[in-house]
Amino acid sequence: MKKQHTNAYLALIIVSIFWGTTYLAARIGVQHMHGMMLAGLRQTAAGAILTAFFLIKGYKLPQVPVLSKLFVIGVIMLCGSNGLMTWAMQYIPSGLGAIIAATVPIWITIFSFFLVQKTRISVQLVIGMLIGLAGIGGIFYDNLAHLMEPEYRFGVMLITLACVFWALGSVLTAKWALGINYLYGAGFQMLFSGLVMLVIAGLMGQHLSVGNFTGELWGSLLYLIFIGSLLSYSAYVFALNNLPPSLVAIYAYINPIVAVILGWLILSENLNWLMGASCMVTLFGVYLVNNAFNKNKSYERSK
Repeated sequence: MKKQHTNAYLALIIVSIFWGTTYLAARIGVQHMHGMMLAGLRQTAAGAILTAFFLIKGYKLPQVPVLSKLFVIGVIMLCGSNGLMTWAMQYIPSGLGAIIAATVPIWITIFSFFLVQKTRISVQLVIGMLIGLAGIGGIFYDNLAHLMEPEYRFGVMLITLACVFWALGSVLTAKWALGINYLYGAGFQMLFSGLVMLVIAGLMGQHLSVGNFTGELWGSLLYLIFIGSLLSYSAYVFALNNLPPSLVAIYAYINPIVAVILGWLILSENLNWLMGASCMVTLFGVYLVNNAFNKNKSYERSK
């Protein structure tokens, strides 16, 4: 038991650090390939590897109702979230994308209120949302000139929609009891969403070209498949099943810091005192929202 607990903490460290590096990898990859195609290849490959692993171990194919729910969740969470996030990296800095993505707990709270149960609106919850919005406002204040650029605004819109889709998929996952191994189910979600993204990329006029596969693109794609999807997602699921969800949520506060620092060091992305302070303010607001939401769940369970 103690060893499993230690492994769970190691898994949380992996998620906290390595998921933050995927924004940089995606930002590099989209310089050579459209984001939807890159995300599609990533999820299709990772999903095929993961599902093949479980099938070889003797797992049976899930029944059609379960597969249909896995398809819906996969398309919402990975196509709608990861696909749009990767696409957004073509237009905005990786650090900014990670900071906006950190607002997911706020969106989860909103969707939980309407789709699961009426969340008790506490003072802490409202203050957290206002602080989080103030932090995002500070970041955009430092980028007002860029907001005048259509492509930059489009990137911000894409990453915001990605947050909405991830939150919606997370709420549906909690609401639907699928009765399937989490990683096995995740493999199908990756596979389904990847194939959908490849179809969407094809309809957008994007095609695979051998000439596009430079060393940088191969490095980005392989990193996203094995580190971003297989290692980090597996670690996330393991941590979530062996540690309190409120503790696992710490990854959401570390990922943006890792992404901002790497973007500044490797891609020379903008980082000054205002952006750093705004990032901390945003994460503090998200923490307050997440903490208030978890308190409310504990209160509901105790009634």
